[in-house]
Amino acid sequence: MDPHQYCQQKAAASGSSFYYSFLFLPPERRRAITALYAFCREVDDVVDECADAAVARTKLAWWRAEVAAALHGAPQHPVARALAEVAPRFNLSEQRLNEIMDGMEMDLEHNRYPDFGALKLYCHRVAGVVGLLSAEIFGYQDRRTLDYAADLGMAFQLTNIIRDVGEDARRDRIYLPLDEMARHGVSETDILQARETVQFRQLMEFQIERALGYYREAFAKLPANDRRAQRTGIIMAAIYQTMLDEIRRDGCRVLTHRVSLTPVRKLWIAWRTWIRG
Repeated sequence: MDPHQYCQQKAAASGSSFYYSFLFLPPERRRAITALYAFCREVDDVVDECADAAVARTKLAWWRAEVAAALHGAPQHPVARALAEVAPRFNLSEQRLNEIMDGMEMDLEHNRYPDFGALKLYCHRVAGVVGLLSAEIFGYQDRRTLDYAADLGMAFQLTNIIRDVGEDARRDRIYLPLDEMARHGVSETDILQARETVQFRQLMEFQIERALGYYREAFAKLPANDRRAQRTGIIMAAIYQTMLDEIRRDGCRVLTHRVSLTPVRKLWIAWRTWIRG
C-alpha cells in the first residue's frame, strides 16, 4: 500500500476531530499533517495496547530507530516512509519526533501526576510539540506563531484529559493533578468508582477554565499575518471548544459519559471556521 494511503486510512479510521480540520488543506500539506497524525496514533497505540511495559518500551525503541531511518536512511513502516517524504520539506525534526515519544513513554512510568507542573511537561511532549510540528507544516512568517502553536497543543491535550477522565480511570490512569483533586475534596477512589459529586463537578469546572485559558493565550499570541496559514489549528480549536461547551451542558458527567460531536457537526464547524478565514 502507498504510505500516504496508509496514513490517510489511519487518520480516517480513528474518528478524530483532527481529521476534519485537515480536509481544507492543499494536498502537499494535507499529506504531511496526515503523516504526522498517523505517527502520533501509531506510537500512542503502542502504549495503550501493550499490557507489558517492557514490550511497549521495546516497540517505542523500534519506532525511534524508524524515525532515525526516516530522516537519514531507509525506513520500513509505511508511516515512517511517509514521514521520510515530507520531513525535509516541512522541517519535521528527529528531536521533536523523539520528544513526542518521550511523552508517550511517560505513560509507562506514571499513571498519576502530583501537580500541574508535572502534568504540564507530559502535555507539552505529547501535544505541545505536535503543535510546533503542525505549525511548521501549515506555514508561518512570524516565529511568535510557534508560541501560539505550543499553547494550542496544550489546550487540546487538556481538553482530551477532561473528555477522557472516565475512560482513563478504567485504565487506572488519572491525569487530573492530585493536589488539585485534594483541594476540591475529590479522592482517587471517587474517580476510580465514578462518583460524580458536586465537588467533582467543581473540579472539572476548574479544569475547563484552565483549558479555555490556554485557548485564549494561544490566540492572543497568533500574529495576524499568520492567521490564514494557521486556519487548520483554528478549526480544531473551534471543534474542541464546542466539545467543552457540550461537556459543561452535560453537567461534567465525564466519569460515566464520553461527550463527542457527530461527524456532520464537526464538518459544519470546520467549514464555517474555514470560510471565516
